[in-house]
Amino acid sequence: MAQFSPKAEPRKVTVAATQMSCSWDIEENLKKAEKLVRDAAAAGANIILLQELFEAPYFCQEQKEKYYRLAQPVDESPLIQRFAKLAGELGVVLPISFFERAGNAYFNALVVADADGSIAGHYRKSHIPDGPGYQEKFYFSPGDTGFKVFKTRFADIGVLICWDQWFPEGARCAALMGAELLLYPTAIGSEPPNPSYSSYPHWARVMQGHAGANMVPLIASNRIGKETFEQSHITFYGGSFIAGPSGEIVVQASDRGSSLQRKNGGIDAEPEQKEGFVTATFDLDECRITRSGWGLFRDRRPDLYGAITTLDGYRNPRH
Repeated sequence: MAQFSPKAEPRKVTVAATQMSCSWDIEENLKKAEKLVRDAAAAGANIILLQELFEAPYFCQEQKEKYYRLAQPVDESPLIQRFAKLAGELGVVLPISFFERAGNAYFNALVVADADGSIAGHYRKSHIPDGPGYQEKFYFSPGDTGFKVFKTRFADIGVLICWDQWFPEGARCAALMGAELLLYPTAIGSEPPNPSYSSYPHWARVMQGHAGANMVPLIASNRIGKETFEQSHITFYGGSFIAGPSGEIVVQASDRGSSLQRKNGGIDAEPEQKEGFVTATFDLDECRITRSGWGLFRDRRPDLYGAITTLDGYRNPRH
C-alpha cells in the first residue's frame, strides 16, 4: 500500500517587478523595456511585469485629442506583437499594457503573453480615475471584460491595472477565481495640486493588504522620472515591489532599506529613482496549503455581502 507523503515537489516560480522612465522617443522606451525583460529573464525570472502604458509618457496629465493616435487594436498592435514574440523567445510570461482602440471605443488595457508567445487573454482596466494630473476619463471607457485570471505556463495570474489597486474587490475576485499571483502595472507619482505630498506609503500598504487578505503574493511595477506637460508635471516615484502572501514586502526596487525594515516586511517610504528590476521566488503549492490552513476562504459569508454590490450600501433604492 502506497504511503501518503504530505510533502509534494515544490512548484516554484520567480517573478520580477521592473521600473523605468519614459520619453517621447517611443523606440527608446521599447528598447529599455525589452532590455529589462531580457535582464530579468537572465536572472531567472519566469513572470516579468512591466509598468502601465510603458510605450510613452503618461499622456493623461492633459486632455489632448492628438494622443488618441497612440491607440491600436489588439490584433494590429506592433507593441503586442513585439513583446509577445519576446516572451516566446525567452520562455517567460509578460503582461503587456497598451492603449487599445476598439471601433470607436478606447480602453486602458493589457494582454498576457504566455511563455510560448501566444496570447493567454485580454483585460480592460475596470476603474478609471479622473483628477488633476490623472485625467483618464477623457481617454478611456471603463473596462467591460470583468476581472480576469490568466492560465500561463508558470502560474494562474490575476492582472489588474493601476487605479484598480485601490479597490479590494478586484483582488478578491481574482483570488476567488484562482489567481495564484496578483500583478499590478501602474503609473503613479506626485500630485500636481500638492507636489510635496507622497502617496507612496499609502499606495504600497493598500496592495500589501490585498496580498495579506487573500494570502497571495503580489507584484507591483511603477514608472519613474519627471514627466512635464503644458500645465502639469508628475514625478513618478517608482518603488516597484514584491509582497509575500502575508503582505510583507519581500523586495523593493532601489531598496536602501535597513535590515530592520526588511525583517519587518516594511518599505522604504522614499524610494530612489533608479531603473531596474527586482525578483523573488515563491512556492505556489506551499502558498496554497498555507492559505487553505488559515481558512479565510472557507469562512467567507457571501450571503452577507449584498451591500458591496450597491453604490450607497443599500440593497434597494431609498424612498
